[in-house]
Amino acid sequence: MPGEKELQTATPGDVEVRYRRRNRKPWQGILLFGPPGTGKSYIAKAVATEAGESTFFSISSSDLMSKWLGESEKLVKNLFALAREHKPSIIFIDEIDSLCSARSDNESESARRIKTEFMVQMQGVGLNNDGILVLGATNIPWILDAAIRRRFEKRIYIPLPDIHARKEMFRIDVGKNYNTLTDQDFKVLAERCEGYSGYDISILVKDALMQPVRRVQSATHFKHVSGPSPKDPNIIVNDLLSPCSPGDPHAIAMSWLDVPGDKLANPPLSMQDICRSLAQVKPTVNNTDLDRLEAFKNDFGQDGQE
Repeated sequence: MPGEKELQTATPGDVEVRYRRRNRKPWQGILLFGPPGTGKSYIAKAVATEAGESTFFSISSSDLMSKWLGESEKLVKNLFALAREHKPSIIFIDEIDSLCSARSDNESESARRIKTEFMVQMQGVGLNNDGILVLGATNIPWILDAAIRRRFEKRIYIPLPDIHARKEMFRIDVGKNYNTLTDQDFKVLAERCEGYSGYDISILVKDALMQPVRRVQSATHFKHVSGPSPKDPNIIVNDLLSPCSPGDPHAIAMSWLDVPGDKLANPPLSMQDICRSLAQVKPTVNNTDLDRLEAFKNDFGQDGQE
């Protein structure tokens, strides 16, 4: 997993107790940045699962915003007070860019006060944050305020999946669905989907799984085939109906509405189905965003796969 080693050493609890006397301390702020759909939020969930002794707080910017004057700063302060009370603890803030963007003359006074309070609570004078890890995630790290960026001691880039990861993602997303895909098919799909995120691949497979259904709905002819019974997959029956071309010698003119529910053969997912969806489902990340993320990594961050 990208960034796994850094997150393991940053998890408060056992590591802190083990090395406190040797003047070694885990990181208190880690920023996960990268293209959308690469699993930054899932990494945070994995951290919460692994850090069984820690208290996990999952926060979004809307949880800390209030229409009442001074209430938002109070919510930020109470969040960190609660984390200190239940430490070791982890505070995960998703889409942190919406909360801590760069300060400007055009922003409201309330937004400025929230950012100030957040920075004070993360690394303020007289505040003891030992045993607290602040974990942030963002797709656009370049808009973060410089002071906020500095408080995230580790800035880890979560990149798009490589060819081996894409191959496994296709295999996992297809899962146990009835299919005719081979290992070579998964390899070809991984090669053709360069630039796709994990989320893009899941959407692609989701659309492809609907292709056999569309084929059934648009069919005008069916024929009898052998296959596992819809009632009991362990029993093979010979009277199932499957879509076919009108020129098939065993074709029967009928629509899918005429086929009894227990006689419809489960159509397999094929390579052609995924290729048809591949022509329609495009990646959600463009080269411009990737270049900006790469530039931010080179200037301020580190590669999560190192």
